[in-house]
Amino acid sequence: MRSHYCGHLNKSLVGQKVELCGWVNRRRDLGGLIFIDMRDREGIVQVVVDPDMADVFQVANQLRNEFCIRLTGDVRARPESQINRDMATGEVEILATGLDIINRSDVLPLDFNQNNTEEQRLKYRYLDLRRPEMSDRIKLRAKASSFVRRFLDSNEFLDIETPVLTKATPEGARDYLVPSRVHKGKFYALPQSPQLFKQLLMMSGFDRYYQIVKCFRDEDLRADRQPEFTQIDIETSFMTADDVRNVTEEMIREMWKELLDVDLGTFPVMKFSEAMRRFGSDKPDLRNPMELVDVADLVKDIDFKVFAGPANDPKGRVAALKVPGGAAMSRKQIDGYGDYAGVYGAKGLAWLKVNDKEAGMDGIQSPVAKFLNEDIINAMIERTGAQSGDILLFGADRSNIVSEALGALRLKVGKDFELTDESAWAPLWVVDFPMFEEDDEGNLAAMHHPFTSPLGVTPEELKANPSAASSNAYDMVINGYEVGGGSVRIHNSEMQSAVFDVLGISEDEQRQKFGFLLNALKFGTPPHAGLAFGLDRLVMLLCGTENIRDVIAFPKTTAAACLLTDAPSVANPAALQELALSIAKAEEE
Repeated sequence: MRSHYCGHLNKSLVGQKVELCGWVNRRRDLGGLIFIDMRDREGIVQVVVDPDMADVFQVANQLRNEFCIRLTGDVRARPESQINRDMATGEVEILATGLDIINRSDVLPLDFNQNNTEEQRLKYRYLDLRRPEMSDRIKLRAKASSFVRRFLDSNEFLDIETPVLTKATPEGARDYLVPSRVHKGKFYALPQSPQLFKQLLMMSGFDRYYQIVKCFRDEDLRADRQPEFTQIDIETSFMTADDVRNVTEEMIREMWKELLDVDLGTFPVMKFSEAMRRFGSDKPDLRNPMELVDVADLVKDIDFKVFAGPANDPKGRVAALKVPGGAAMSRKQIDGYGDYAGVYGAKGLAWLKVNDKEAGMDGIQSPVAKFLNEDIINAMIERTGAQSGDILLFGADRSNIVSEALGALRLKVGKDFELTDESAWAPLWVVDFPMFEEDDEGNLAAMHHPFTSPLGVTPEELKANPSAASSNAYDMVINGYEVGGGSVRIHNSEMQSAVFDVLGISEDEQRQKFGFLLNALKFGTPPHAGLAFGLDRLVMLLCGTENIRDVIAFPKTTAAACLLTDAPSVANPAALQELALSIAKAEEE
């Protein structure tokens, strides 16, 4: 039906006849000539309908926005004065010689020239995706997927599928469960990742595996999280952590170069402990120049318990965040930042303005200055590098609360004061994570997942002092987003059992849930390591948006609902009966 895409027309085609299919983006009647901006997935071209072509002109008179049409015409060059430099096709136009309406359009529920609510956009997603901005994002996603396949294929990775109906495993989130009709009372779990299967593939001898795969996690959503997401899953045998990082870093560098013509350079490597100390985050945004500075040693002996208490607590932290130019903040702004820090557990936000560094104590303004002598304040100013016009914001509490609160505050203040270089790219690797972390009840949980190998310890040493163990894990971070994470895996059953023991998984439970893995580890398992990228998040960064729903064709809302199809929906009672299931009605309040 078509010979060309609208967006591919240019001066090289002048004098040729073309056949186009697409939609009316806009129609203008200039009192004699009708101009149609015709659109398809590749772009827009201007069509001219001359009244001398009576049949065509009569059809053109009926056109409205989003009518689906087929058009034949002659490509001609626009006069120099009428060239549109903002359009890829702006040097040419089409003189229509034939025009058919394939399908008319009702009045649109979306206004393409105004901002629609996200609810409207998701409900009428098929219309929203017609917008050039959205179309470009989906096309860029397709190019990213294509690039990944070409790169990994050329590096001798094999694309191997793994099951979607599988067994529940501890991956850190709730599973989506699928009831079995054949095995009544039993359930499959949708995979949170292909973790165990890709390890089994390494045991099977397929030493370079990849898969662009759907994964599922039943967890609370946010702008960069969805219940079903797409993962670039990679696993290797006989490769070290450095080897895995090198090949995947090369892939991302080449992707950015091919798709954006951006050279990301060599990625710096930072230990987890350093990232938390300097930035309060294990995914630091290095475009922001501000850093957290520890000052606990300066306030250990003062009478102000808000500072001195955490300073003398082995699990406490007192840190300062210097905000350049921040002395101009009003008290209302400071209180607002205090409320923001409170969301992350901070009980308050102490501050100190350096109005005039040369004026000594007379140039200092702070509600806590009375608890600090001049030597302490001067030491704080020197350590943080504060200058006249700056403000110091303090966090004093348990270490994790201070890091999280000041880390989040650093990002917010960086945007508010335009300190973050939004035009820059700042990738890095974060490595050497703790093997375990404490949950709210004081129990140990795996920082990554329970199949991650610890660094440099025996099973006995791990069980004797698990809190001190580091893992051979690594995350790739770009502009403050964790885009990929992986680790060297455990490849012997003794170490795997030791990790399960530390996590409080009984021997019976180990056999029940992971017997197949523990058995497989006994048969010549090779050393192996891998990494998984979030494709949605990568494309989000490539597109310059902050919401992964913008780069997924049919996403869910933050309530895990599809407004387009009204999913999830009520199941047919007959289907439930066949599955031996019944719905428990919630008590009415």
